[in-house]
Formats: sequence, structure tokens, C-alpha cells
Amino acid sequence: MELYLDLHSQPCRSVFLFAKAVGIPFEFKLVDLSKGQQYSEEFGKISPMRRVPVMKDESFVLTESTAILEYLVQKHPSSVADHWFPAELKQRARVNEYLSWQHMNLRAHGSKVFLLKALYPVIMDAEVPKEKMDAAVEDLNQSLKMLEEKFLQSKPFIIGEKISLADLVAIVEIMQPVGVGVDAFEGRPKLTVWRERVKKAIGEKLFDEGHEVIMKASSLTQKMKNSSDLEMLKPKFRKLFS
Repeated sequence: MELYLDLHSQPCRSVFLFAKAVGIPFEFKLVDLSKGQQYSEEFGKISPMRRVPVMKDESFVLTESTAILEYLVQKHPSSVADHWFPAELKQRARVNEYLSWQHMNLRAHGSKVFLLKALYPVIMDAEVPKEKMDAAVEDLNQSLKMLEEKFLQSKPFIIGEKISLADLVAIVEIMQPVGVGVDAFEGRPKLTVWRERVKKAIGEKLFDEGHEVIMKASSLTQKMKNSSDLEMLKPKFRKLFS
């Protein structure tokens, strides 16, 4: 099995960490987003979506991180403990509820903060307008509040006593703004304790390995500045910032 990934990407990290945590073997295929490799002709032959992650299991190609995670769970039932994606109907529905919610909420808002901090100055040749950054951080804070109050509540993990795919997908999204200096855990003791539980459940060494590149996100800005592909990438990113 091949996984096409760039660990600057939150969905890529969720797939990488899950496969590693449960012991599913795979070959890591780097798709360097800072060089625009997702737009290459070669990658387009694998996935016309031109986004990562992508899983290639022999001739079967699958896109979208949550679809890949669920595929891995169901293909490897003997390797994957039930708590990751429970067979019990209502618990599985809770996992799916979170996965459905997060796309347009925690994922969208954490990504926006990251992109504004890391890439806006490079792409737009200007500092991020304060009102734009303030609005993005406020949206992120609202999503974090919803994660705490609706999904986590007083439970150790999102669906109860053990980690699930919901926790894994949540943590990689929150670490994205952390990588550019926006500490989403500051002033949130419940989330801070939850983060430590998640790290322990995944394995602290593996957790750190998966987040190593995003915790050095400042180097991404410099890499983008020095990239010969920057002019090709600028129009694509400007659409996000307009």
C-alpha cells in the first residue's frame, strides 16, 4: 500500500499517525505541496483531485482522509481495536457526527489561521490585515468552544473512555495553528489534558514524529520564498485570500 502525503497537511497527518499507531504497513510517497507537486502531470495520473492524502492499495486508489481512515479500519479488523471506529451503532454515529462537523468548522478555521500566518505574507507580499486575522482567530475560538462543550464535554475522549478517529482528526487540526504560534490550548485546561491523553494513546514518540514538520512551520515560509514554483502557486493561493 502506498500513501501519498505531505505532513504539513492535517489530513495527511491523521492518516500517517493512524497507520503507524495500529501497525498497518505502507510506503510513504512524499508530495511536496510547497513545490506544487500535487499539480504535476505524474500525480494527476494517480489522482485528478490533485490533493493529498491519497491511498493506493494495489490498483485501488482512494482520496479524502476520512474515507481512507475508514477503509483502513475495515480492511484490517484484526489489527485495529474497536474503539477507533466502534461497531456499536450509536458510538460509530458519534464518530461520524464529529467527522462530518469538523470539515467546515475546526478544520476550516484552523487552516485559515495557519495559511494567513504562514503563507499570506509570501503570497500577497504584505502583512496580514489585523481585522482579517482577528476574525479568523475568533472563528477558530468558536470551533474550539464547540469541541469542548458539545463533543468532548466531561469525557476523557470524544466518544467516551478510549480514543477514536474523531480524537485523532481533531488533534491534528488543532496542532495546525499551534505550528505558527497560535496556541489553541492556552486558557483551555480541559483541551490541554485531552491533548495529553491523545498523545499517550497514540504514543508520544509517534505523535512528535507526525508533528515535527508542522512545529517548524516557519521554515515553510522561507522555503516558499525561495521556491522557483512560487509564481505558479501565487494565483491558486490568492483565490483563498481575496
